[in-house]
Amino acid sequence: MLLALLLALAALVGCGTAARPADPALREVQSLLDRHARALLDRDEAAWLAAADPSYAAAARTEFRRLADVPLAGWSYRVTGVERTGGDRLTARVERGHRIAGHDRGALGAGRVVDLVERGGRWYVTGERPAEGAPVRLWEQGTVTAVHGARSLVLGVGQDRARLAEIARLADRAVPAVDAVWSPAWARRVLVLVPASLDDMGGLLAVDGSQYRGIAAVTTGETDHRADAPADRVIVNPEAYDVLGDFGRQLILTHETVHVATRAHTSPATPVWLSEGFADWVAYQDTGRTPAEAAPELRRAVRAGNVPAALPEDADFGFGGDAEALARAYETGWLACAMIADRRGEERLTAFYRETGAHPGRDGAVESALREVLDTTPEEFTADWRAYLRQELG
Repeated sequence: MLLALLLALAALVGCGTAARPADPALREVQSLLDRHARALLDRDEAAWLAAADPSYAAAARTEFRRLADVPLAGWSYRVTGVERTGGDRLTARVERGHRIAGHDRGALGAGRVVDLVERGGRWYVTGERPAEGAPVRLWEQGTVTAVHGARSLVLGVGQDRARLAEIARLADRAVPAVDAVWSPAWARRVLVLVPASLDDMGGLLAVDGSQYRGIAAVTTGETDHRADAPADRVIVNPEAYDVLGDFGRQLILTHETVHVATRAHTSPATPVWLSEGFADWVAYQDTGRTPAEAAPELRRAVRAGNVPAALPEDADFGFGGDAEALARAYETGWLACAMIADRRGEERLTAFYRETGAHPGRDGAVESALREVLDTTPEEFTADWRAYLRQELG
């Protein structure tokens, strides 16, 4: 859909201002990019290159070929504005979306800046780049290799196919493990992106990758509960993932799959201790690891007499700070969820998660869910949880 760049008539004491028409190039550029998108989906390289100026042809050909292994179900451009930068040149502001077949119900969009030149009465693309603050896409970092698992799709750049296949096998195992605990409907499949480096991971997230050093994977997704929301992406940090053993790799992928499964019931009302603690609780199911083995940092604190006075705040889960404090925050959230499951049952824990996420806002969300699902108060819950930490870790 085109964004109409028309100014409404302004009524000013006896005078008016004529409407300014939209630049006709906006419609022409939209038509050009629509044909460009269709060519990509049809895998018609000649038609794809027809939109490119000779100065941009090599880069356009490279992008087309890097996408050869990506199972695209959709590719689109929505021009939101144009700015003349010379008599025959302009820059277009564009929202570019894509859908991965079998995973995305709606398009995953990102802002782009497209430069164009007019030659012989037609516009041609001379360059394209992410808008300020927008993420890059995996194929902009190199040629994508795709590995299809039974319940997963793994897309990687600069990765050995065997390594991607191993990740797909672990993701395939994670799906039924999560499904055994989480009863609400979810897609029961996982999309995993594996960039070549930590810096490239940062590019996919539009952040400085260094803040994720030591973090093996993260999950990105939308929490506005749109029916056509794109699928979550599990993004692997190859540098941190490499140092893990088999147990750690499975744990990480199961943890991230929990985030995929619970996305529809996770909202701004859900505190991080609950979303991360629940993911860890599911991931540790049936591993045989005791709290003392799985929560070493918190165990040290409890044995030193430093039992946390309260559940961690969202800020305590920030990356790039004190690694031991971050570990304690995760361990603390996990044991809060473990206590609910141990003393009230798994169904109450999942109901508590859903009830919290359904609250209209953060204020009062946990308090309401404690009352409605667990028949307790924040004060009683905190006291019980602190006693539980002493029991399990003391």
